[in-house]
Amino acid sequence: MQTATIQARKTSGGATALKLQTFFLIILIMTALPAFSQQVKPLPRATPASEKVNAKGFADYLEAARKSEIGMHSVMIVRNGKVVAEHWFDGFSADQAHVMHSVSKTFTATAIGFAVDEGLLTLGDKVIKYFPDKLPSTPNDNLNALEIRHLLTMSSGHDVEPKRGDGDWLETFFNAPFEHKPGTRFVYNSLATYVLSAIIQKVTGEKLIDYLTPRLFNPLGITDARWEESPQGINNGGWGLYVKTEDMAKLGLFILQKGLWNRSRLLSKSWFDEATTFKIESLPAGTKKEDLKVQPEDSDWLQGYCYQMWRSRHNSFRADGAYGQYILILPEKNAVIVTTAQVNDMQAELNLIWDYLLPVLE
Repeated sequence: MQTATIQARKTSGGATALKLQTFFLIILIMTALPAFSQQVKPLPRATPASEKVNAKGFADYLEAARKSEIGMHSVMIVRNGKVVAEHWFDGFSADQAHVMHSVSKTFTATAIGFAVDEGLLTLGDKVIKYFPDKLPSTPNDNLNALEIRHLLTMSSGHDVEPKRGDGDWLETFFNAPFEHKPGTRFVYNSLATYVLSAIIQKVTGEKLIDYLTPRLFNPLGITDARWEESPQGINNGGWGLYVKTEDMAKLGLFILQKGLWNRSRLLSKSWFDEATTFKIESLPAGTKKEDLKVQPEDSDWLQGYCYQMWRSRHNSFRADGAYGQYILILPEKNAVIVTTAQVNDMQAELNLIWDYLLPVLE
């Protein structure tokens, strides 16, 4: 009897230990799930020929880019949802995060799209309601009329772009003179995008990058993104994001597919119908068409502005960052062309794309 009791206790103890091991294994798996959800999910690859892309034309582009010495870092072509050509220059690599400069703005605008879909804000919201403590003592009519849509279209009403300093960047933005009726004058304005980032943080309680992570970065397999922030702890919004070349291509494909990813809808089609179309003429501040030194048909900066994206020639539009960061979306070709660079002549970089890469998309 005693032997049987001891054996029963051993069996019971073994079962208990097994249950504990199973319990801790489940906890370990649950803890690891967020990491699994953030794994890199590369875009599918295909040969150029399979997607009607001229491989020799791409090789000719690479040669022309090298000879131009304009300072290319990477290039990638996505056609029909597949990467068909990619190249890194001069020691840059696929796993290297690159500064986006103002390509960051398009990520910020996408966050606004999610917030609209979720009913957290509307494009017609008056901006002053979010930051009553940052306003001048007597806001003028132009500032009172400022809406979120005007921040998106770089038509806040400023005569010149406010320059951030060492103080509170929101106060800098709101206390700069609002000399024009919002929506009537295009003035490129990175602090306007910073205000969009601040609005996201205000309505969600999360920094912009944290808000985008489960909605955009995780589903698209964008990992290790980082975003600089202001002294006030707000992501810069208009600049300061670091992601990889393929991450840029994923955002471009997401926009091209109007919010679909792996046949799942992440963001409404109506947002992209609105966000990618012409909203305001992109003439340099205070310039008239007749005073331009270059003809509009020769410039990719005179095709108009959307929501934190530029219209381009050849019925395209793009996310655009200083020194040659581009996510160029060509709906008629069902294609996305991405570049990173350190160039001084950004039009020359786009001209190479039009001269060499547009023709390879048969």
